[in-house]
This record gives sequence, structure tokens and C-alpha cells, in this order.
Amino acid sequence: MTRTQKQSDRSEEKAANPEKQNGRGAAGSVQSVDRAVSVLEILARHGEAGVTEIADELDVHKSTAFRLLGVLENRGLVTQAKDRGKYYLGAGVLRLAGAAAVRLDISQEGVPVCRELADELGETVNIAVLDDDAAVNIMQARGTASVTAQNWLGRRTPLHATSSGKVLLAHMPPTLREGFLARTLPRFTERTITGTSALRSELEIVVEQGYGVNLEEMELGLTAVAAPIRAHDGKVIAAISASGPVYRMNSDRLPEVAKRTVAAGAELSRRMGYGF
Repeated sequence: MTRTQKQSDRSEEKAANPEKQNGRGAAGSVQSVDRAVSVLEILARHGEAGVTEIADELDVHKSTAFRLLGVLENRGLVTQAKDRGKYYLGAGVLRLAGAAAVRLDISQEGVPVCRELADELGETVNIAVLDDDAAVNIMQARGTASVTAQNWLGRRTPLHATSSGKVLLAHMPPTLREGFLARTLPRFTERTITGTSALRSELEIVVEQGYGVNLEEMELGLTAVAAPIRAHDGKVIAAISASGPVYRMNSDRLPEVAKRTVAAGAELSRRMGYGF
């Protein structure tokens, strides 16, 4: 076979098997993820295990097992016992499990609270949690007066321009909050608060009064009020908000909406174990 024919065959093989391109490709990446998950399952089953044991169970070379453990250790998902050299599940797994449990608990306990508040106010009610540098809505209920078809469920919204975002930002650890405030923040309407000093003052008000307000700061014509939801240890883990058009959520009605929203946040906090 000539050199030209060999090159042609290799080109045809790559076209037929795109996963072989760019190193290990997609197939290798998926296999690595599968093996990494298997490592976590092995440690969960045995409590602890050494590199040799893990390599034997995975049916891979020790160097492959060591490489997988190194990646998981860097992410805090496994920890090595220095005196024995064996590995066990790290605090990162607890962090992920805790976050998942919180979302599940809020999703279960939040349904009746959201529904009741939406029925009382006739407006749209959402529950949002912190997702890196944004608030993501994990639950929504619409009241009888809500005529908008807009669905906020699953949407990431800016912390500085939403009522829920302000609540989550106000109760964020100081170092993280100051890091966020140091950024250049986007403006969505002429009412959006983007200045560091002004936003810091706004967050102080949120903590002092127990709720956050969004006055057309993300979308013209839309107003919202949000209150914190606390876990059993008092940490703010989410925010519940009521939103509606300015002509209904006006200055005369906002105090009552805020009162009811704060009460709903307190009820959901109680359901999450806070106050016991």
C-alpha cells in the first residue's frame, strides 16, 4: 500500500469515527467520567480503599486509578488518609449532597407555601436559590390576577437587579459579597442600581427591614418583593418573591405585599427547621 493510500485510509477512518479525533475524544472523556463516578461509588461502598483496590475493581492500571483519584482529590471529592495512604469520600461530596438535599426539601415544602401566597396576593410567586453569581428560580406559582405568560422557572436572574437576588446577595458571606460588588454590573433599565456604594446601602436596608424590593430595575413595569428563607442553622438558603405589574404593586400596596411575603418566608423557614 502506498503512502498516499495509507493517508487516505486514515482520513476515511477519522471521518467514520469522529470520536477518535483530537486525542481521546468524546468516547475517552465519557469513559473517564464513568470511571470517576465508579471510584466515588467504590469509596461509598467500602468506606475507604487504596489505589490498588480501586484499580482492581475498575479493572484498570494503577496509574489510571491514581490519576482519577488525583482529579477527585483536587476537587475535594475524595481525601487521602496520610497515615494509611487510603482514600475516602471528601467534604466536597457532602457539599454537593447538602445542596441537592436543600433544593429537594425546598421544592417539597415550598409548594403549599408558594400556592397559598399566590392565591392571597393574586400575583406570581417564585422561590430562587443562589447559583454562582446569579439567582435561579426553582419554583413558581401564579395567582388569579397574574395575566402574564412569562415563565421564570429555571431562569438565572441578576443578583443586583431582582428582589430575590438582593436578598441572596445581602446574606452572602462578606468576602464573596464584596467581590461581587467590585464588578462592573450591567444596567437593565434606568432604575437598575449599578454603583457599588448605592448597592451596598441597598443591601444594608434589605437586611435591616427583612426583605428586598425590585422597582422596575430588571424590567420596566415589573415590581417584586422578596424575603429570605432560612435553614435550621439560620443560614439564608433561598428567597421567596411576589411579583406583579407596577399598577397593582404600587407604593400603597407594597407594604402589605412585603408583610405577607415575609410571613411566607418565615413559614417556609419553619418548615426547613429554623426556629426549633
